[in-house]
Amino acid sequence: MQDLIAAALAQKDFRTAAALLKQWKQKDPKDPRLLLMIGQYQEATERWELAEKTYLKLLRQAASQKLMGQARQGIQRVQSQIAEAREDALETARAQPESQEPGLLCLEPVQRDHRKAAAQGLAKIMQIDPYTAGLQLPSKGWRLYRVGPIGEMQYYGQALVAAQTPAFWVKQADVNALQVFRLQYFRRVQAQAEVVCQNVNGQSGAIAFNWAEVTQVVSGQLPLFESVVDTNAWGKLQRKEKTQDYAEIIDLHLHERKCILRVCDRTYDFRQGNPLPNADTIPDQTLSTRPHWNALTAYIREQVQAPMHSGFAQFGEGALEYLDLLPTLKHHISLPRSGPTNWDPAFHLYSGLHFLRPSGASLPV
Repeated sequence: MQDLIAAALAQKDFRTAAALLKQWKQKDPKDPRLLLMIGQYQEATERWELAEKTYLKLLRQAASQKLMGQARQGIQRVQSQIAEAREDALETARAQPESQEPGLLCLEPVQRDHRKAAAQGLAKIMQIDPYTAGLQLPSKGWRLYRVGPIGEMQYYGQALVAAQTPAFWVKQADVNALQVFRLQYFRRVQAQAEVVCQNVNGQSGAIAFNWAEVTQVVSGQLPLFESVVDTNAWGKLQRKEKTQDYAEIIDLHLHERKCILRVCDRTYDFRQGNPLPNADTIPDQTLSTRPHWNALTAYIREQVQAPMHSGFAQFGEGALEYLDLLPTLKHHISLPRSGPTNWDPAFHLYSGLHFLRPSGASLPV
């Protein structure tokens, strides 16, 4: 039977080979040589991954050195074919129009029941071991996993999704194109809200909106650094930056208007606008603006009946190292800093990804 199947495969007579395999399986399903021929049949019909699984199964079950050697040879052949097919697919993806534009690939959170399958998928697609893959999977919030040409990011993203590893990809240009208005202060908050804000060119204007128009709220804290003199491990003085405080930012997403209203505790002008219903009961702002800010943010959260995302800290930590690999990301954040920091574009990216993919909706391919 084995020789007949081998002859059929050599002649590319797959119908005959399949019929012979079926007969063999009915007659002697536990014959390890049957697994070898099934693997060769799958290999001949270019089902590389199925063939790899069959050869691995044979390797675990085979008792003879000859069969084990044939299984190893089969694994090497199909893995070579898988790698070649992978490179061909990547080249095809890179050759698509606009495929060289900068892009990002993000992993989505995976719950405990699905982590094993997701880790195996990530390990297979990214060619890493399953244990390392499991450590890289986020359990809460998104993780920026890779940056590069969008064609390549789309290829990896589609392959990951097919392998049960939730992921999505975005063009950097889509993040840069988001319309952001830096909110200076509220003129009113009740019934219909009205804000005075600046566009990216520094031009001031007013926007009135209903609270129901707010589709999402994204918040985060950005570290503020100061240069300090400290002693190192050898007792020598050295100058370095330390986090002294945090600036809080809240983004209001208005999808129908295709814009983001960005309000920051460090730049909000309470002298110009504090129209909260209970503003008179808040302690004197000359002492601190913090009570006013806390009251304002609490009021916003009461008025908005929409998803709120506050997982920036974890996302930002993982994103910092990747941002240097991208062209400049326009972040529209103005904070007093002694020098640039990746924390500002990281927050804009986090908010922008939520705007482009609101509440887990699928991104257009």
